[in-house]
Amino acid sequence: MRILQPSNHNELKKLMQDIKVDPYGIEIMLPKASSYVIKINSLSNISANILKQEMLSFGGDVAVARGALTGKASRTGCLLMGNLAQFNRLVEKLNRQPFGLDRLAHDLSDNLANYQKDEFSLCLGSHKLSLKQNKTCIMGIVNLTPDSFSGDGLHTAKLITHSSKLNAVIKTIIEKMADDGADIIDIGGESTRPGARPVSVKEELGRTIPVIKKIAKSINAPISIDNYKPEVARAALDNGASLVNDISGLSKAMAKVVAKYKAGVVIMHMKGKPRTMQDSPVYKFLLDEIIEYLSKSIDRAVDSGVEREKIIIDPGIGFGKTPEHNLEILKNLRDFKILGRPILAGPSRKSFIGKILNKEPKERIFGSVAAAVLAANNGANIIRAHDVMAVKQAMKVLNTINNAG
Repeated sequence: MRILQPSNHNELKKLMQDIKVDPYGIEIMLPKASSYVIKINSLSNISANILKQEMLSFGGDVAVARGALTGKASRTGCLLMGNLAQFNRLVEKLNRQPFGLDRLAHDLSDNLANYQKDEFSLCLGSHKLSLKQNKTCIMGIVNLTPDSFSGDGLHTAKLITHSSKLNAVIKTIIEKMADDGADIIDIGGESTRPGARPVSVKEELGRTIPVIKKIAKSINAPISIDNYKPEVARAALDNGASLVNDISGLSKAMAKVVAKYKAGVVIMHMKGKPRTMQDSPVYKFLLDEIIEYLSKSIDRAVDSGVEREKIIIDPGIGFGKTPEHNLEILKNLRDFKILGRPILAGPSRKSFIGKILNKEPKERIFGSVAAAVLAANNGANIIRAHDVMAVKQAMKVLNTINNAG
């Protein structure tokens, strides 16, 4: 006898196939074996009690505040508990209910479908990335800055004026990163570390575009521009980049650039600005607030013409978060699957790892690998990393273990 806790539909299906369950039986039983707990932050007392009665009638349940049952509260948070089959029946019933429950039914249906989605295909220029369960992609970090927090900034005043120096950087660092297994190369020309000062568009263009021009011809991987300025993104896309990695959550102006070039985009959550983001960031409901922010950013991007299939989300580890916030995000990264888009996580060399290990940025490789493995196991499709070879090897071991049997 064994007690099993399969983590997804595919594992459940494989277990049933192993004991020769009829395919029709598998189709019927899979929803019954997939259980979920769904949190709703605030619902009217009337709606919550209807919700509870309906779920009880299907064999599930809804936890609500005591005051919602006694009538002392007008609103309550809810925890819906049941299997997928029960939730499907609930959605059908709520579609015919008043008090906004029909809208709730629509949201439940969409969010459950998003949460079960495990495969994505990203078309980035001439490159196509297949993101699947237990197949994690690596985004290699290239900092063309003099003040990177991680101590790996490559920029010097002579970099763009001396072709031999530029070629050496490309050969020994960027091309090696691609050879080590980077699936995406992320080029940044402005430090976004806490307290960093912004640089001008001219300065950022001077740091990034000469490098992008050259590597676009020499590496077989999509190039990302790590940037929040539309002018820089436009120049990068003109010269070989096919992905915009925007820490600012995607402004309307940036969304228009991305849409025009049919580029991919990483939409990241950040609380505040780089210079002030670590000045005592406070959240009431950390994960809910980030999810709401990213959801609105996705809608804004799509309304501006960005293709939904080319959007990646990033909860923004280290950007307006305390060390405790970062740990909570990593521990619950799977919650972001509700948005239905690939998840990028960037724990590499971050200060929360330094706090745990009492190590400087360049000494955080083992901690970074551990965080990357946890992130991938908790739902990250893409890991942004300084130490590409180490993370790539760790991902290979992790994915091989998860695919075993």
